[in-house]
Amino acid sequence: MLRIFQQVALWEAISTVILFFVAMPLKYLADIPEAVRIAGSIHGFLVVIFVILLLMCWNTYGWRLSRVVKYFVLSLIPIVSFWIERDVKKDILARR
Repeated sequence: MLRIFQQVALWEAISTVILFFVAMPLKYLADIPEAVRIAGSIHGFLVVIFVILLLMCWNTYGWRLSRVVKYFVLSLIPIVSFWIERDVKKDILARR
């Protein structure tokens, strides 16, 4: 489950970059609002999956509440999910 959470955190961060730096300029500079609708929908889906997996990891691995809250708050800041992905990757390597 940690590996899946790590991958979702990575894709959530990538979707944020695509949403802000590709889709939003397409909407406002090229008048293509569909770009934000599509990228935003994908990003929203990944955020929901991220939160579900975060709660599942909390339950399965007995993470401290402070870690769960930290990951959730940091996931709200664009691009920071890259850090979460790297932190979880360290956890995966430590469990081997």
